[in-house]
Amino acid sequence: MPSATMQVCFLYNHDAGHQVAHSIGIAAALAQHHPHIRTVIAYGSPDIQAEIVKHLSQEQIGLLQWLDLSLPAWANAGLQPLNRLFPARRLMRLWAGAKRLRKFDMIVSTERTCLSLKRRWRDSGPAFAYVPHGSGDRNVAYHPALRDFDLMLLSGQKLVDQMEANNIAPASHCRIIGYCKFDGLKSRTPDKFFADDKPVFLYNPHFDPVLSSWYDHGPAILDWFAAHPEYNLIFAPHVMLFYKALHISPEYKKGRRRPDLKPQWLECPNILIDTDSDRLFDMSYTLAADAYIGDMSSQVYEFLYRPRAVFFLDVHSGGKSGEGKPAYEMWQNGPVVSSADELFRCLPLWQGVAAQYRAEQQRLLAYTADVGDPRPAAERGAEAIAGYLTQQSG
Repeated sequence: MPSATMQVCFLYNHDAGHQVAHSIGIAAALAQHHPHIRTVIAYGSPDIQAEIVKHLSQEQIGLLQWLDLSLPAWANAGLQPLNRLFPARRLMRLWAGAKRLRKFDMIVSTERTCLSLKRRWRDSGPAFAYVPHGSGDRNVAYHPALRDFDLMLLSGQKLVDQMEANNIAPASHCRIIGYCKFDGLKSRTPDKFFADDKPVFLYNPHFDPVLSSWYDHGPAILDWFAAHPEYNLIFAPHVMLFYKALHISPEYKKGRRRPDLKPQWLECPNILIDTDSDRLFDMSYTLAADAYIGDMSSQVYEFLYRPRAVFFLDVHSGGKSGEGKPAYEMWQNGPVVSSADELFRCLPLWQGVAAQYRAEQQRLLAYTADVGDPRPAAERGAEAIAGYLTQQSG
């Protein structure tokens, strides 16, 4: 058993709260089931702390310890212009809190910005564990920088295969734990967002200006639903899409201004628009909808927790992979189109699409999220961390 002085820090340093649910359950399980390990939550702002607390019971809150990495108001304001170009606030919080973070035996994170500290400390700092905030198929899922993580807590075999195939991590550095956001779904019933029983479509575009369908096709999609009241639409984009007006893709080095919302859409009784609430990432909408429209967000796998119709807009890949399959594995879950007009011809066929793709959706979800193990993903993740520390302590 590790020494009682073992300390694990769960780091929540993003500007938005959408990554919290991917790992906070692991932190709670570690504190509850492995009390010999001191479990600390490090948060970057009061808003992020508030989001974290929503996922915890009073007992869990009491078992965890807390570390505030917030910057002073003047620093937040001064970094605002730079934050539009790169994660300036995240980096500054890391640098300002480096001395306090270095004392831990392990830092657990859902994003790779924290690795700037590991590169700074080299081999003298804590181990770093990675919990992906999603289970997508883009190359950012296996970005070369991820090689610096010591332990990978992954949702399913697909991600292990991705890490091995791209020389990111050997299987020995990976632990399959399932998908933490699924832990609370077994007793949860979908919310009802419209007064009628018309089919509900969820439109969930990405924020990246190269990958997202919103910039060139999104307004046409909302116009179409406004003109077709026989369908309901939930417009619930990635939470970062409306975080700022100008988006620069770090992956493709291109920037675009985001189209704004038209006032008339807000008045349509069959359209629900949400650009900034917690429901964008708490699975409320993915549980409630009958069909999904997206592009590159891995949130499609959260929708496919229960197989249903899925449609994709390809605005950047130019077609199929060399094997004749869609350019991304996630696009095997439903039809892939290249324009809004093509999408509109497909949408009335949503029930047939659901039946046609059901078997493939079930196969891909099992490959992605290891839904067959009855143990909660949070407990599996906590066991993996405790086991790693035991091994490292000799």
